[in-house]
Order: sequence, then structure tokens, then C-alpha cells
Amino acid sequence: MNTALLTIDDIASRNTPMLVDYLTEKGIRPILFGWGEMIEKYYDEALYAVKKGFIVGNHSYSHPHFSELTTQQAIEEIEKCEAVLNKLYDDAGVERLWRPFRFPYGDKGGNNKDALQQYFREHGFHKVDDRHIPYTWWKESACYKDIDTFWTFDFEEYRLAWNDGFTYASIQAKMQNPAPVQGAALYGENQRNILLLHDHAETDAVLPGYYKLFIEDMLKNGIVFDEPNFL
Repeated sequence: MNTALLTIDDIASRNTPMLVDYLTEKGIRPILFGWGEMIEKYYDEALYAVKKGFIVGNHSYSHPHFSELTTQQAIEEIEKCEAVLNKLYDDAGVERLWRPFRFPYGDKGGNNKDALQQYFREHGFHKVDDRHIPYTWWKESACYKDIDTFWTFDFEEYRLAWNDGFTYASIQAKMQNPAPVQGAALYGENQRNILLLHDHAETDAVLPGYYKLFIEDMLKNGIVFDEPNFL
């Protein structure tokens, strides 16, 4: 059996409620990672997700490359987004039980990585339960130790709006690739994945309902979606 935890970066957008309703209909509960500036811009849409029971984690306030920041600047980015998320949950009337974090671009802070991991440990951030991830590279890269939430499979669908030659056919080929150079295969025997999608209206303008296409394909191929669990 192949299983996957769905994570979605960069909420919110004007499309967030449609995404939430579709996933609710399918019985899929992802982790949404909120970009503070975008939550402020599309506040009602983000509020809708929280009221529907979706977990919204911290994805920084302004979406910078953390390796280009000082440790103090990085912490300020995290805490500024925390303030936005705390207000969001308070306004929704929902208790904020879980506080996962994801670095923009997967950039874990360069020389500041260890200091930021310590910060997460000391300030109540939650690590996604990834003990079932079997890949050697996951352990060699210390993802199993890190508090932040990384991923094993990135659809890269955000590139569709770049007009750089990356197409829906490119994504389909990636989904079917049994031995990718980076990350894990999506399909195969006993694959265990943390999936990365994005909530981008720009992508939807190029490929309407893009997330539905990928999820329907995964369901057709027998992937079972995990509930978010934390250590």
C-alpha cells in the first residue's frame, strides 16, 4: 500500500475555499502552510480553512530565503507569522493545537540551521510524525531529526505559470517516474510520501483545478492519504 500526507504551501489565495471544499469532499485532511502576508491579504479565505478544521502551519511572514537572513531576522519572520496565525485561530474561534513550520523553498537557514532547530524545540513547534518515511536520503539529510516539515515529493506545479517549458505532461511524467534523481517515487511498492503542492491562483489560471487532476490520479492509483500526526 502507498500512503501520502498532503501538505500545501503558500495559503491563502482567492482559491483557498474551493481547495478546502474539494479536499473535505474527498476526506483528505492536509497541513496548510500559511504565508503571513498572503493570509493578511486573503484573510477571510484563510479563516474559512481554519473554521473547516484544517491545520494551518507557519511558512514565515514574507517568504524569504532563510539562508540570506541573520538568526534574529529569521526568528522575527517566524514570530511575525505566528502573530498572524494566533489572530487567525482566535478570530475563527478554534483552538490552535498544532504548530508545524515549513521553510520557504526548503531553505533551512544555512549556517543558522542548528540555531533555528533549537528555537523550534524551545518554543513549542511540532514535528510531523515521519517515522514511517523509509528512504536512506531522508535519514542522511537529517530530515528525521529536524522539527520543520520537509517533503519527499514535490509536484512543482508552480512552474506552470513560469512558461519555462515545464508542462502538465512534465508533471505527469514526474508522477510516473519510478526512480527520480531527487526525492521519492510517487507510485511503486510501499511508497511513503509527504507531498508538496501550492495554493497559487496563477497556477489555476494556467491549469484550472490542477490539484484535482493530481489527487484524482493518486486516488485512482490506490494512494491512501494519511491524517496529520505529530510527535
